Amino acid sequence: MEKTGRVVDRSVFAEKTISAYHSSEEDFKIEILVVERKNGEQSIRITMDKFPMMKLYGTVPDRNEIIHINSLEYLGGNTHGWNEFTLELLGEGSLSFVKTAVFMLKGKIEPAQITFGRIQRYDTRITSSEAVTALRNRRERVSTLVEWMRLIENSKAAETDNMENFEKYWKPILFPETVSKKKRPANWLQDNDQFKKAEDIRWNTSYTERVFPDELVYVRNSGTLLRDWEEALAWIYMEYKWDNIIELLSNKIILEKK
Repeated sequence: MEKTGRVVDRSVFAEKTISAYHSSEEDFKIEILVVERKNGEQSIRITMDKFPMMKLYGTVPDRNEIIHINSLEYLGGNTHGWNEFTLELLGEGSLSFVKTAVFMLKGKIEPAQITFGRIQRYDTRITSSEAVTALRNRRERVSTLVEWMRLIENSKAAETDNMENFEKYWKPILFPETVSKKKRPANWLQDNDQFKKAEDIRWNTSYTERVFPDELVYVRNSGTLLRDWEEALAWIYMEYKWDNIIELLSNKIILEKK
């Protein structure tokens, strides 16, 4: 971010831990911290071992033990660099502290807008409004892709319980040109199919039109979708599993103090 001509390094957002709680469930490990920033403001930070790329932030509990989930901090790396952003959220939950902590989300968490971002791509770092704009545009493409994925999802896709399986299942469907022939979908190549080269790959544009919605046709044929996949796979996976995240957090979770 820039302020009056100088770059803000976000050091004001540095945190120290006041107290920490963690769940003991092996299949879903979650940690809730009470953290304090340099300005003295305290907040709640929620992390989950299944989704290490994200941190949820909320207010400390009020007198009625209600907290407001207000932001998501994302940091995801790739072979070429990383994406980092803050996404504003609207959500509510309950959180009580006695000898243990008891947390439960109330209703859905609604994403609002990306308000901060940084991108590292090879030797180039993108910051300020340029990064925010690029990340907002990517978020629109990711949302469109995930919405389509859910429409064609089958039982096998639903079993993608980790990012590795998610990638193995979806990459041959999204980019058959980039995988071995035995992994390609049966309908990927037909007589008289047309091809177009972009990003050093000959894309089967006829396959694109057969399989993808109109909103993704240009994105795939231009190579933009592949670039999103390579640079933001963890982000796509997080969006794909968002409803599962909400479902997991909507159960009553008991956490022990560390």
